[in-house]
Amino acid sequence: MSGPGAILITGCSSGIGKATAERLASQGHTVYATARSLEGMEPLEGAGCRTLVLDVRDKDSMRAAVATVEGEQGAVGTLVNNAGYAVSGAIEAISIDSIREEFETNVFGYVQMAQLVLPGMRGRHTGRIVNVSSVAGRVTMPGAGAYAASKYAIEAISDALRFEVRGFGVDVIVIEPGPIRTAFTETANAAIPQDAEGPYGAYNAAVAKADAETDESFLAGKPEQVAKTIERAITASRPKPRYRVTPIARVLPVVRGTLGGRGFDAFLRTQIKPPGAN
Repeated sequence: MSGPGAILITGCSSGIGKATAERLASQGHTVYATARSLEGMEPLEGAGCRTLVLDVRDKDSMRAAVATVEGEQGAVGTLVNNAGYAVSGAIEAISIDSIREEFETNVFGYVQMAQLVLPGMRGRHTGRIVNVSSVAGRVTMPGAGAYAASKYAIEAISDALRFEVRGFGVDVIVIEPGPIRTAFTETANAAIPQDAEGPYGAYNAAVAKADAETDESFLAGKPEQVAKTIERAITASRPKPRYRVTPIARVLPVVRGTLGGRGFDAFLRTQIKPPGAN
């Protein structure tokens, strides 16, 4: 197996992307760490990363970043699609514009990046595309319907893409973390519709509280755990289609499958009071 080559990572300003860039660079890999702005990216430069501006909602920005890597390295050897955005809250209460922005980042951005790097990978008959999904791509929790929908989409796209590009020497790998202790949930909760007196006010508040408590509990993993898993995936001679990170990511889909739809709904009602329930 050839090495991972030049590694291009999206969403490196914090959290999983930052930890992954730091870990891979520390292991001697050629890493291009990207974010919507270079502000605050100096520590990654000090860690040995090359930093670039890349906004996955801006086609010109994506093309320019890929062109830079290809100009300097010949091709992107490994793409880590990590940039993410979450909107939490009841589906009826979330604005369509917010859901559209979420899909632009979490789905269309991933697809566009894959389309941009694949010609170079096919030309060399080698490459890896790592899509950072979530346990939410397997199990939908209260208040996470829109976010889970974007991750379910990535799961489906990854399965199709893996089949389509394997003959060109390209592997497609999905990473499924459980809750990870980053600023991600805080950002998602900040976007929850604020209408305390509305039909979903108490529900949205309960969702935000539960998510925040989970991220601070022993159940939440660390970004470094995901980074270590990504490194294992891109350096394996025969990578698995999926890697799950944290016990929740491994156990929750099993619980969902065992209980079935009605049983899992009943379980969720013990965790959060549904809207409209007396």
